[in-house]
Amino acid sequence: MDLLEYQAKELFREIGIPVLPSQGINRPADLKSLQIPYPVVLKSQVPTGGRGRAGGIRFVENTIDAIAAARVIFSLSILGKYPQVLLAESRYDADQEFYLAVILDYTIGRPVLLGSTRGGIGIEVLIEDLQKVVVEENFSPFYARRLAVQMGLQGNLIESVSGIVQKMYQLFVQKDLDLVEINPLGISATGEVMALDGKITVNNNALGRHPELATLLSTTVNGNLEPQLPKSKLTETEGNIGILCNSSCLAATTLDLLYQKQGKPASCLIVEEDAIGNLHSAFSGEEQLKIALEKLTQAQGIKVILVNILSSAAKSKQVAEVIANYLLAQLEETPVLSVANRREIAAGVASSSRQQRTPLNTTAKQELASVKRRFSKSSLPQFVIRLVGGAIDSSQELLAGMPVYWMDNLDQAVGQAVSLAQSTVKKSRQKKG
Repeated sequence: MDLLEYQAKELFREIGIPVLPSQGINRPADLKSLQIPYPVVLKSQVPTGGRGRAGGIRFVENTIDAIAAARVIFSLSILGKYPQVLLAESRYDADQEFYLAVILDYTIGRPVLLGSTRGGIGIEVLIEDLQKVVVEENFSPFYARRLAVQMGLQGNLIESVSGIVQKMYQLFVQKDLDLVEINPLGISATGEVMALDGKITVNNNALGRHPELATLLSTTVNGNLEPQLPKSKLTETEGNIGILCNSSCLAATTLDLLYQKQGKPASCLIVEEDAIGNLHSAFSGEEQLKIALEKLTQAQGIKVILVNILSSAAKSKQVAEVIANYLLAQLEETPVLSVANRREIAAGVASSSRQQRTPLNTTAKQELASVKRRFSKSSLPQFVIRLVGGAIDSSQELLAGMPVYWMDNLDQAVGQAVSLAQSTVKKSRQKKG
């Protein structure tokens, strides 16, 4: 589970990682007794990414503006979560912004150091410049310096950044953590380093050895799927695109692309990555997916649902089957297609990523028309599904003829979702006119 930013920074401060003067704000009126000088930045404290893009981070110059901004942020849902506390923090002018992380790689069973000189920006851009150092044996300052050199740093920056990495690793080991991340690490014009934002992921299996972390987590509004997106808040936006992802970073990237393409997201649900990896466990990922799909399909105003899940081949196949079976179960009459025509329709129509479509035979056209008539009578939104890493041909065949679009490329998937949503709005206006 993830700690909130202000909780992560408390641990940073204890270990000696520099952080800015800050103060927790439980209600807007608390800003009348703010102890740090203006200008300050107000940050929504929710365990998700994409806060800046969503309006959850605001710079203010005085008390009046701060109170007004705080009222807006407290009422702002970010990826389906509402803050219980804000962080008021001194403003910092960074000349450069880096990304640093220490993460436990379960695949190789070793800690890994990550670093990039392109911090504070979209995750996909950052990954292009990401440097990695695997801690093969007992940790030593050599590993931290090696990462700094691979990042292309020189002079005093090698010492200052590698020093931060060493403290991050110390915290990582002391608290038995899964992740310690600083993004961005601000670098001033004079070379001063400052952790401007931080993320810490706690290993649930180690909480028995760290009661102080358990106490922090008890105050973190993180929860499972139900508390992530209160039902009463689901329809309080003017958007018409629902989003379903399996990580906060993926959701933030998806939202960024939607905003860039003038899309209007209504709600975003995140199915935890652990749940995706345990589709047959108690309260399994299958159940979480069904709950997410139910919330999005039943929400008023959502016309398109964009599914963006990144996982292994086997898990992606399972996810595709869950989605296909859910959609079929929502229809009063499951569409019946002959096996041959189902495959032909799936190859020629349902797979929207194909640029050239094979003409359908007469029987297939008739069955396809029947499927579309049945589906049009339902209130289900159109689906754009991006699953990376799995063979999902059987699921595509199951949903042949339905308004379901399978995509490999995220940019194309977002573009398709926005196009469908805009087309729906246009048709609705034409009917009213």
